[in-house]
Amino acid sequence: MRRLTLTHAVLYGVGVTIGAGIYVLVGIAAGRSGMHAPLGFLIAAVTMGLTAASFAELGTRMPVSASEAAYVDAAFGRRWLTVAIGLLVVASAAISAATIAAGSVGYLKVFLPLPSAWIVVGVILSMGAIACLATTQSVAFAGVMTLIEVGGLALVVAAGLAQGSEAITRLPAMVPAALDGAAWVAVGSTTIIAVFAFIGFEHLVNIAEELREPSRTLPRALFITLGVTTLLYMLVVWISVITVPPDELAEAAAPLALVFQRLTGQPLVYMSLIAIVATLNGIVVHMIMIARVLYGLAKQGNLPEHLTQVHRTARTPIVATAYAIAAILILTLAVPLEGLADLAAQGTMMIFAAINLALIVIKQRKEPAPAGAFICWGWLPYAGLASSSLMLMLSAFV
Repeated sequence: MRRLTLTHAVLYGVGVTIGAGIYVLVGIAAGRSGMHAPLGFLIAAVTMGLTAASFAELGTRMPVSASEAAYVDAAFGRRWLTVAIGLLVVASAAISAATIAAGSVGYLKVFLPLPSAWIVVGVILSMGAIACLATTQSVAFAGVMTLIEVGGLALVVAAGLAQGSEAITRLPAMVPAALDGAAWVAVGSTTIIAVFAFIGFEHLVNIAEELREPSRTLPRALFITLGVTTLLYMLVVWISVITVPPDELAEAAAPLALVFQRLTGQPLVYMSLIAIVATLNGIVVHMIMIARVLYGLAKQGNLPEHLTQVHRTARTPIVATAYAIAAILILTLAVPLEGLADLAAQGTMMIFAAINLALIVIKQRKEPAPAGAFICWGWLPYAGLASSSLMLMLSAFV
């Protein structure tokens, strides 16, 4: 049933993206390239934007669950490839959610002096319970949390800008010298991690089946989500690195809470509360997406039929959600935070390359699009394929 509006979609997209990024990885980004870290986020945003156009067209051509797998199947008609892409989407999302869960521990320990493993188990199981609610309830819950987490970032930005003109006068330090090879390599390394921070906007295609007027709503939601997150990321990362020395920021367990404390003199507890909301939100929306992909693959006959079972009253894919919860829990407990983020970014670039290639093949066949579908310029999927492939290759060297 199509119940979700543009507002629902944007809140979902911003929630899954922001919750997966800034609150967890700003310290790692600062440690990799220091004052140049915001530039890595800008480069990542351009890369994401190229592929967003391909997602917008394919999502309005085929508004279905397990969307990436459906696009690859429509282009190549190879079941093994369809299943492989679908499972890669699931794996990347599970790794992303695990990254967020691991990153939430530093903030939660401000309030709960418990072993990290206990915190992880409690967080993932409680968020799993929310993901099992009816879609409108779980997405609405995520939407409220999104407003809180965006408010937290806005507080950091406002506090930074209130310090005076430093945020403007120091802007030239963001861009390294043209011949400074080491600095540009560091920016490239940050770009890879920043790709992870943008992961999420593309998951909007997996709720296309539940959107009202998907041909209009989906493209708008994709580009609004990407634009909002890019602006917030650039501002927050820049204010963070000019407020706290990058080396110190890289060592902080709760990096944005530290930035807010330095800017306002307020204790860590206030921003830590908002950061907890942000990271928990990211876990919920990833669980929702993973369950829909597994459900969609099973509905297409590519995975066991029991994954199509839905809750009698909530009408959510309950068995698929249980698998999502288990996968996220295992990954969070088994793999360190920074390694998770790199793996998620690499998996995402592989998916993006496949999606752009699928659209190229479909366009070459001159297959007619449904009335009202979003049609991107012909060169965009080629640019998206090239940029995604380049990012994937760079990730092996930085």
